[in-house]
Amino acid sequence: MHTQNQVKDHFLVNAVTEYKIRPIHHVIFWSIYFTFNFLRWGSYFNDYLYSFKSNLLGFPIHITLSYFTIYFLIPKFLFKRKYTSFIVILFLSILVMVTIKYLLTHFLISYNVWPEGPETYSMTLNFTVVMMLGELYVITFVASFKLTMDYLRETRKASRLEKEQLETELRFLRAQISPHFFFNTLNNIYSLSLEKSDKTPDTIIKLSDLMRYVLYETKDNNQSLRKEIVFINNYLDLEKMRYNENLQLDFKVTGDPKGKKIAPLLLVQFIENAFKHGAGKNIGKVKIGIEICIEEKFLYFRVRNTKPKHPGPLPKKYPGGIGLTNVEKRLKLRYGEDEYKLNIYEELDEYVVNLTLKLR
Repeated sequence: MHTQNQVKDHFLVNAVTEYKIRPIHHVIFWSIYFTFNFLRWGSYFNDYLYSFKSNLLGFPIHITLSYFTIYFLIPKFLFKRKYTSFIVILFLSILVMVTIKYLLTHFLISYNVWPEGPETYSMTLNFTVVMMLGELYVITFVASFKLTMDYLRETRKASRLEKEQLETELRFLRAQISPHFFFNTLNNIYSLSLEKSDKTPDTIIKLSDLMRYVLYETKDNNQSLRKEIVFINNYLDLEKMRYNENLQLDFKVTGDPKGKKIAPLLLVQFIENAFKHGAGKNIGKVKIGIEICIEEKFLYFRVRNTKPKHPGPLPKKYPGGIGLTNVEKRLKLRYGEDEYKLNIYEELDEYVVNLTLKLR
């Protein structure tokens, strides 16, 4: 659940990053800045006419310096780590513009560029520094705003590209699931047909239902947990038809799946693996236990299958192959490491899979 502040922050970032700045927005920004500066200095000098004329002359200088900095100096020098060149060119640019502003004000408006003090003050180094700092203040404000907007936009773009990449990889992994699953199920039907079993027609119907679900109802990353459990039930029915009395299956579901969501075809891969490496390689009777416990926010899933009884040495670790490799990738991509816990281990005569999953 997102908190109220998280929702507000998310909305603000989206609004800023998806907002396209148009020429009219530049006009509005500079108009507000001009009005503010005119009123501020008019009040300071107690001479609004002088403030208006002075700002009218200085206005093009502010704009020129600001755009020159954010569209040329910063991309060409600052972003390329040419810090010395950036500082020198910026300093010279401000000095030239301040000189032009001084001369224009001196000859077109008033000999005393700084009305509050004596005329000689406007010719001192201190006054020049003050004017340069004023221009630097404007440039810093505009550049900060521009860089912030660019940063938020790039962050949003990177996040969107990352999400698209994850979605593509998830689709690819799911595409690998279906052929693997159908291959195993067709093997089941083939085994029944060799035995000329009366169960073959029913098995084909069940397979068509499973295929319909896999192909048409698992396109979203979130699937109804109830539908997933029905799918697992149908899959287990097929396996029971295949193994008959050689399979001792215990399938238990506790809790209410209503309204709960889960990544599609996630649990069935562990079950598939249990049949493949338990029942499929066992000589004699095989036991497979499956438990699904549903709570308000978490799902607890457990699969147990007996180890294969064959003359060769037992595998050193739980066998998985492409199926479990894919499902672990899907867990990491879909849920993140803080929303699931997977524990696979072996006991004396069986393999065990425990999965704890945060429900959405």
